[in-house]
Amino acid sequence: MPVKIRLTRHGRKRKPYYHIVIADSRAPRDGRFIEQLGMYDPNKNPATIELDFNRALEWLQKGAQPTETCRAILSYKGVLMKKHLLEGVKKNAFSEEEAEKRFEAWLKEKESKIEAKREKIRKGVEAEQKKRIEVESKIREEKAQEIAKKHAELEEEAKEAAAEESQEKEETKEEIQSAAPAEEAKAEVKEEKPAEEKKEEEKPEEEATEEKKVPEENEVAAEEEKSKEEAANQKKETEKE
Repeated sequence: MPVKIRLTRHGRKRKPYYHIVIADSRAPRDGRFIEQLGMYDPNKNPATIELDFNRALEWLQKGAQPTETCRAILSYKGVLMKKHLLEGVKKNAFSEEEAEKRFEAWLKEKESKIEAKREKIRKGVEAEQKKRIEVESKIREEKAQEIAKKHAELEEEAKEAAAEESQEKEETKEEIQSAAPAEEAKAEVKEEKPAEEKKEEEKPEEEATEEKKVPEENEVAAEEEKSKEEAANQKKETEKE
């Protein structure tokens, strides 16, 4: 039965992670498997790999065939390197101790490369964060300058409005002061007019009294003439007798 070392997909959409399993090549991708060797999560940088090193080596020695992705994972973890060294020991190319030394040296070199990559990623993240902070601080400063400029403009407008208001008050005050003498003169004219009207009203009354006096004098004169005539008539009558 052909056996493969391959991945089975898990996780949600666009955020997958994989199990490293030993499965029959005829089984579906996410179907039944014989044994689980580890887990692979590509969502992190660098990717997270958990692997049972010894069991993976045993299955390789038994003839299990890894897929391309699993081969890269096994190479990254040093399983293929260990298998190659053990085959050299079987062929008496070098001793088992030499194989262990070579494998330890390879592991150190690999760890240093992985650590360098992590450091590079960390520095890149820090540089990106620093750059983003600088950009944000620059934007914040520009906004603060704009706000300060707007405040200055508003203060200037307020000062101008206050100056205009004070100027208008001064002008209205001057107008009121200039209009006060004219109003006083008008008031004096208004006060004088009623006196003249009273005088004009008094004149017709005087004329009326004078007119009344004239008839009274005429009546007195007529009565005097009448009395004189009566006296003359009585005198004539007495003389006739």
